Amino acid sequence: MHPWVARWRALTDELSTDFLGGPRVIRLAWSVNLQKGGTLPFVLALMAWFDNWTPTAWTYAALHGSYGLCWLVKDAVFPDPNFERKITVGAALNSWLLVLGLYWIAPVLLVVQRREQPPAVLAAATVLYVLGVVLMMGSDAQKFFVLKVKRGLITDGFFARVRHPNYLGEMMLYASFAVVAGHWAPWLVLAWVWLGLFVPNMLAKEASMARYPEWAAYRARSGMVLPALVVRRKSAG
Repeated sequence: MHPWVARWRALTDELSTDFLGGPRVIRLAWSVNLQKGGTLPFVLALMAWFDNWTPTAWTYAALHGSYGLCWLVKDAVFPDPNFERKITVGAALNSWLLVLGLYWIAPVLLVVQRREQPPAVLAAATVLYVLGVVLMMGSDAQKFFVLKVKRGLITDGFFARVRHPNYLGEMMLYASFAVVAGHWAPWLVLAWVWLGLFVPNMLAKEASMARYPEWAAYRARSGMVLPALVVRRKSAG
């Protein structure tokens, strides 16, 4: 692992696990599930408070809200072990201040400013969202159930051409929310999360996977977040 990645992950681990010290009494999944599951009622409450029932507002509520419900199903059926760890109260607050709460900037801007998108944009965002949800849910399910049977490197299925399809799927679906919101601020939030959390996590995971004998061959035929075919075409051009 690169030294800067190790240092950055040590900082983020401190902020997200032991911030302000004290006993670890809160499961990280509780904070995450509260935000994910609370998104639909939050957006609907915004729409009611500001009397905004436009097609764009409804589309946003349907997309972001249904993702939260999908996440709750995922957590119940194949939970991510990373979210099972216990954290301090300060770390739980940090999870909202630095990541989870920031995701609600998009619906606030959309509803309060009464932003409206053309039908073609809403359709494109919906397609992007659906593909992202399928990719994220499917790859997480594959990883969870395969690793329950046998530990090792997963190189087929969703992972055949992309080494981190779950991250790609999540990036796609959150990008769809930013498209519907139609404001630059949600894109800044995504840039922070993707560069500050996703990229270091993927690099750390790759450093761990490098211990497997088949890693070199797998890495050569796959892309980090884009299919290998796309990467090769870009590099050839």
